[in-house]
Amino acid sequence: MTFAAETGMKTLRELYRIGRGPSSSHTIGVQKACELFLSRFSGADAYGAVLRGSLACTGRGHGTDGIIRDTLGNSVRIEFDTAKEQLAHPNTLDLTAYKDGGEIGANRFYSVGGGAIRIEGEAWAESPDIYRHRNFEQVKSYCMKKDLRLCGYVTETEGTEITEYLCAVWRQMKATVAEGLNREGILPGPLKVQRKARYLYRQKHIDESAETRENRMVCAYAFAAAEQNADGGVVVTAPTCGASGVIPAVLYYMQIKHGFADAEIVKALATGGLIGNLIKANASISGAECGCQAEIGAACSMAAAALTELFEMRIEQTEYAAEVALEHHLGLTCDPIGGYVQIPCIERNAVAAMRAINAWNLSDFLTDTRKISFDLVVETMYRTGKDLPGRYRETGRGGLAKLYKDYAKGKKK
Repeated sequence: MTFAAETGMKTLRELYRIGRGPSSSHTIGVQKACELFLSRFSGADAYGAVLRGSLACTGRGHGTDGIIRDTLGNSVRIEFDTAKEQLAHPNTLDLTAYKDGGEIGANRFYSVGGGAIRIEGEAWAESPDIYRHRNFEQVKSYCMKKDLRLCGYVTETEGTEITEYLCAVWRQMKATVAEGLNREGILPGPLKVQRKARYLYRQKHIDESAETRENRMVCAYAFAAAEQNADGGVVVTAPTCGASGVIPAVLYYMQIKHGFADAEIVKALATGGLIGNLIKANASISGAECGCQAEIGAACSMAAAALTELFEMRIEQTEYAAEVALEHHLGLTCDPIGGYVQIPCIERNAVAAMRAINAWNLSDFLTDTRKISFDLVVETMYRTGKDLPGRYRETGRGGLAKLYKDYAKGKKK
């Protein structure tokens, strides 16, 4: 079984998912797999789970074992197989059901990103590809011919029902930020990471400039959502749990600053979602597959595009903003310390939120000078991700994760 970029674009309901953090692949996807397996073998009196690949390497830090126990029961036997073997997908989960001491069923699941799953050897009942166009160039050509904004293209394709769904998405994004701003304390896990959103939100210098305040507030909102995610709270995948703080931070700030109505924010979410869908269909949004460029880079690109919709900019400016935001995340590795979605993940959401604003600002001036298309950067991101060694793709074996581990060992000696 092999996995490549998807063949087409599906509903935004599959991109913006509401669920528990800290990882759409490690928690939402795994929970879905366990629920499906439980429905198939509900008569079992015991279950076993073997996590492989990235799920094994960072499963404890991502709370994967907790999700499995919550779903299959505390008596489930869980193994973490960290052997460096060739797998069809780096997020592999083997589930086995037992009754009266004998095996009655088994399935191999793949958590392929954004909370989606596949089952080895089974034709997956895919939701239909509902968007008629495959890449941004095709979408742009169609929209310019029909005099449609990108958010209008989404509504034309998905129907007005998608607006109601995006309203629910925005309500949850705001709730996640608000909850994060009111929480203090230490995040779970051995790193003892202190929550910082509330501190950032409340602290200010006496002579704070408008620019400094903007940076502080955007970062506070991003920290708030990302810390909620790290604590296993309810977030919206945008496009993943690990990158769930970028879009809420940018849109929450702009709504407060400029008084945008929720209906306007929803249009921005539609445009940002379309960009995320294009990345998902033509590349990947999985950190285990393509590194953090596929998660935080995609989120930054989506946020930059969403901003251009809020301010009713031209479609060419949307493309430029999305392209710049993604291009300057190329090669970004996924190396969470200890497997926890905390360092560098939380700060990375804040930095990406500010970078999205920078990309949006640049698009107001430099769009007509660009040489690179959004589609080209998406393809480049995918190829770059495939070239990244496995230790830099959500395994916690390379980069910051490895050096921190080595440093910590040295301190103990």
